[in-house]
Amino acid sequence: MTTPIETDVVIIGAGPVGLFAVFELGLYDLKCHLIDILDRPGGQCAELYPEKPIYDIPAWPTITGQELTDKLLEQIEPFKPEFHFNRMVSGFSKLDDGRFEVVTDENEILVCKAVVIAAGGGSFQPKRPPVPGIEEYEGSSVFYSVRRIEDFRDEDLLIVGGGDSALDWTLNLQPVAKSVTLVHRRPEFRAAPDSVNKMFALNEKDELDFQVGQVKELKGSNGKLEGAVIKGPDGDVEIACTRLLPFFGLTMKLGPIADWGLNLHENLIEVDTEKFETNIPGVFAIGDINWYPGKLKLILSGFHEAALMTQAVKRIVSPDEKVVFQYTTSSTKLQKKLGVS
Repeated sequence: MTTPIETDVVIIGAGPVGLFAVFELGLYDLKCHLIDILDRPGGQCAELYPEKPIYDIPAWPTITGQELTDKLLEQIEPFKPEFHFNRMVSGFSKLDDGRFEVVTDENEILVCKAVVIAAGGGSFQPKRPPVPGIEEYEGSSVFYSVRRIEDFRDEDLLIVGGGDSALDWTLNLQPVAKSVTLVHRRPEFRAAPDSVNKMFALNEKDELDFQVGQVKELKGSNGKLEGAVIKGPDGDVEIACTRLLPFFGLTMKLGPIADWGLNLHENLIEVDTEKFETNIPGVFAIGDINWYPGKLKLILSGFHEAALMTQAVKRIVSPDEKVVFQYTTSSTKLQKKLGVS
């Protein structure tokens, strides 16, 4: 049998809020293990928007998703969290001694005194467009996110979609790609009006090509895309392309967490606003995965929730120890933990 891994807290989700929770918990000497379905930290910020600017992180006028992830990892480095990537939680139960047992789909068993769910929208994967044979090109010519802008330099790029992601990347990649074609099934968009106006302005100047239609067929072989057939209002049109970015949205699922007996509100986990604890004592939810009256889905809101959650978790892990609130600016004890004293 797998030897159980014992820790103070298991955090499900290694996005920005889960990472900041490590920092807050670490200040109170709480050891954390993090489980994430992705292959690296950062959550949606790193997976879908690594080079997209974020403008509402305090003290950072602008910072990309990857830069934010890197800064958070630097901040929590003193606390040595342990990560379990490419994992999904497959089992959850409460032990006789009051602790929790969390099992991954790799048969790892983690035993802890508190569980923090920071899974964003849950486990997610991009929706695959209904194009025959698209699987052959995935990972080599077809991508569902942009990790590095340079990967698209001097390529003939086809972008499909009508939301913010499609328009944002059309505008961001147009200066570096050899050519950009944006395809949407209608001339109306769900994206920010400013982005739509900028796209149409570039189209007027022939600096990109916008077409109404849908991708009907891909051309190429051995995973190398050479072109695509677009079904438009006036018939089929074939265009040259070496890269395809389809933005058809994400499929968000709670996964096995939905079977834990948690109170849910429209597929989100209900919590209180004192501790961000769920209806199961010792199980908390922070970030976009939770719901309470007035909830705002902002990263900075998740940071606030992590701070209050930590106070409650410390009392669970160390019930006989007085929880003393301290400021990092004045506490030499905390500064020593951070390696800055």
